[in-house]
Amino acid sequence: MSLIDRFVESHNLSKTEYVELLECRENEETARRLRDEAVRLRKQYYGNKVFTRGLIEFTNYCKNNCYYCGIRNGNRHATRYRLTEDEILACCQNGYTLGYRTFVLQGGEDPYYTDERMVKIIQRIKKEFPDCALTLSIGEKSYESYQLFRNAGADRYLLRHETADETLYRSLHPEVMSLEARKQCLYNLKELGYQVGAGFMVGAPGQTISHIAEDLLFLQDLQPQMVGIGPFIPHHDTIYAEERAGSVELTLFLLSVIRIMLPKVLLPATTALGTLDPRGREKGLSAGANVVMPNLSPVENRKLYELYDNKICTGEEAAECRGCLSKRVESIGYQLVTERGDALQ
Repeated sequence: MSLIDRFVESHNLSKTEYVELLECRENEETARRLRDEAVRLRKQYYGNKVFTRGLIEFTNYCKNNCYYCGIRNGNRHATRYRLTEDEILACCQNGYTLGYRTFVLQGGEDPYYTDERMVKIIQRIKKEFPDCALTLSIGEKSYESYQLFRNAGADRYLLRHETADETLYRSLHPEVMSLEARKQCLYNLKELGYQVGAGFMVGAPGQTISHIAEDLLFLQDLQPQMVGIGPFIPHHDTIYAEERAGSVELTLFLLSVIRIMLPKVLLPATTALGTLDPRGREKGLSAGANVVMPNLSPVENRKLYELYDNKICTGEEAAECRGCLSKRVESIGYQLVTERGDALQ
């Protein structure tokens, strides 16, 4: 039995086998077979539905200094902002009117938003929009904090691990941060009953095929309900300003691999894909993805949440242009739907 046949049958491989599979990424027949199987599985479990998430980037303050990130604490050129509780609720109201039934509160690790403040925001959103799912993406917290947020009504949590390899992690993050702590947070979130999302950068500085195989093994072990991957894109105010961006083609290949590995996963076609390729999100959906995350943040703040350069913030990226996005999704045979889009068990 061939490696691809074994993978399609078992949905998991060893690290050596993942490396072997990734070494064939430029083989058109291999990529086509994986893509066809990924699309088959995606349609088996989710049909032609594409779920939308209304993204609210509510703070670009961050206590961390991750070397690749445009909103890192050490970037003195960033123009900082925070949304008030009422502004966040106004974004939700706008999104609800437009048909969004999942809101994603995403921000840097901002100490201003204490547990008490976050609990109040979560409770207000869930009270005013009881039929909506609420996803948090606010970084590493204690088990107790995650429990408070869960008890307040948070349904899902996104925490990209960025890389599962210790050596690569150390080269991308300051000493005060720990890969072990990051992974533990993800296991804590699963224990508390969140629908959990992990993920990694594709083409991060220093990343090898072996590192990506480690990421796949970690996802295989974690079994998250969501996985967010996107190509690395450099930011001009970081030490990686002159590095090459990650590969769109490799990202698409990996979307297919992840769909086969985790057939029921919620898999976004990310903003980073759309930033590097005008049809990146359509290509992502055609490779096995089934989620898009348009931006509900206030227009004046969208460009300030600058994790990387040239991030798309208008047009189809703006949640207001749901009609435009719907047409683009329909052009490749899928349908944008207005439902929560929970992960299948």
